[in-house]
Amino acid sequence: MRRRAISFLCLLLAGAPAAEAQEVTSAPGGVLRALDKISGHTTDIEMRTGGATRLGQLEIVMNDCRYPVGNPAGNAYAELSIAEDGERIPLFQGWMIASAPALSALEHPRYDVWVIRCTTS
Repeated sequence: MRRRAISFLCLLLAGAPAAEAQEVTSAPGGVLRALDKISGHTTDIEMRTGGATRLGQLEIVMNDCRYPVGNPAGNAYAELSIAEDGERIPLFQGWMIASAPALSALEHPRYDVWVIRCTTS
């Protein structure tokens, strides 16, 4: 009986319409926050889309920063590439989400980097 109830619930959920995707727009830049785990010092880094900056031996490139249309203070997410000097393969390449920084995070022994917000002007 329990299996039948679970199967029925799965069928109901599979037939439910998917949540409507939220419309987003790209920003001209964004703000990241970096933590030096050794010194405990945090730094806010303002970047332009397509721009690069240095953090110690890391080079951070922001490819895009997006936010919900009509809500610039809403949940931002940025496409980043983070590489260490002398390394061909990036340490991180992908999207970071402001509201869930641990979901897709940079794994580095010294630095943590996460998205704070997109800049709109």
